[in-house]
Amino acid sequence: MTAPPAPDDDDRAPATGLLDEGALAQVLGYQLAQASVHAGRAYARSIGTPLELRPVEFSLLMLLQANDGSAPKHLAGALALSAPHLTVLLDRMEERGLLARSDSAQDRRTREVRLTPQGQALAEQAAEAARTMEQALLQRLTPGEGALLFELLRKLCGRPRC
Repeated sequence: MTAPPAPDDDDRAPATGLLDEGALAQVLGYQLAQASVHAGRAYARSIGTPLELRPVEFSLLMLLQANDGSAPKHLAGALALSAPHLTVLLDRMEERGLLARSDSAQDRRTREVRLTPQGQALAEQAAEAARTMEQALLQRLTPGEGALLFELLRKLCGRPRC
C-alpha cells in the first residue's frame, strides 16, 4: 500500500495553526468585526475597566471635551443614538457627576450639555489612556498606513475628514 500524496502548500493550514479564512479574507464586514474584537479587548483593558466607562460614555466625554455646550440633538447624531437612548445616557452620566445640562443662553428653547470639573478630569484621563491604547493598536502600521486607515474608515462611513 502506498502513502497518500503529500498535500500541496495550498491544502495545508497556515503554520500558525489558524484556519484559512477562505473567502472571508475578502469580506469587509468580517475583517472589520475581527479588528473590532481586537480593539474592544484593548479598550476594556485600557479604559473600560480601569475608568468604568462604556465605549459610548467615552465617546460622549470626548465629544463634550471638544464641543463644550453641545445640544443633545447634535450629540445624538454624532453618537448615532435615538433621543430616548441619549437621554438615558445623559441621565446616567449626570448622576455620576460627569456632566450638567442647562438652558442655552442664546436660545432658551434648547439645552446645552457641558462637562463638570469631575467630567473634564475623567475626560483628560481617558484621552491619555486612549493615546497609549491607540499606539499599541497601531504599532504594526507605519504612520502613513495609520493615517490611511483612518481616512479610509471615514470615507467608508461617509464622513468628511476632520
